[in-house]
Amino acid sequence: MTAAGKAFLDHARLALMQVEAAVEAARKEVHPAKKTFAIGFQTGQEMYWLSQAMAVLRDELKSIEVAITSDYSPDLAEALARGRLDVAFLRVEPGYDLGYHVVDREPLIVLMPSDHRLVAKQAIHPREFVGEIFVGGSNKAAVLHAVTADYLRRAGVDIKLVHGVDNLAMAMSLVASTRGLALMPAYAKNLLPPSVVSRPLEGEAPMIDVAVGYSKSNASPISQTVPVAPRRAGGAKPEALTPRSRLERHHRSGDCLNPSSEWRLDMVEKLRTR
Repeated sequence: MTAAGKAFLDHARLALMQVEAAVEAARKEVHPAKKTFAIGFQTGQEMYWLSQAMAVLRDELKSIEVAITSDYSPDLAEALARGRLDVAFLRVEPGYDLGYHVVDREPLIVLMPSDHRLVAKQAIHPREFVGEIFVGGSNKAAVLHAVTADYLRRAGVDIKLVHGVDNLAMAMSLVASTRGLALMPAYAKNLLPPSVVSRPLEGEAPMIDVAVGYSKSNASPISQTVPVAPRRAGGAKPEALTPRSRLERHHRSGDCLNPSSEWRLDMVEKLRTR
């Protein structure tokens, strides 16, 4: 290629880059970048709560993009504390300066191998755990660990934790591979593989909270008007709520839209178990 040809190509490439930059700038003027509203779900909980949360945000979707994260509860709490999430559906995790509003309570259930001797029983008494390999929440899964320990203490059963787990997937794997028993939240029923089955506890089962968590430092207001039906404890179908419209809407600069306390309370009121 001649020197003149090379010079022409260099100028042509530069001209094309400038055209592309101009087109992108024009596109952004016509279609400004949407803010991102980041929602986290404890893995498995999104099967119910995602549709509820999106119903709440329905009127906001034209002006925002919703980023969905599925993770373990302690990791969601850390993400909230670091400002990477706006709200999350998780446990009431200790050790974080977060605000929580409980929207549901679910019982603990027993997980076991599909061919375990206890499968024949309709409900499991805690004394059946004696002599079995026990799988439960680890220290990282602090809320589940505490609820389980308190339940076994009140039941008068001295059971040592053999395998501590951080998440449901690990619990199911250990139940299947070690032929042990596990106490896990009831939402696990919708996620079990064929090799693992569940049974309720006999008598009054311990309950564990599902909460909407948020950073207390998130103070910029954003509002919505769409009601969300609460899930009843135990999985009963929700009832529709009457729509209410109110509140103004504001945005701040940055990557995330942080809901105000007023918006969060409005959202929680519509999610709360009655």
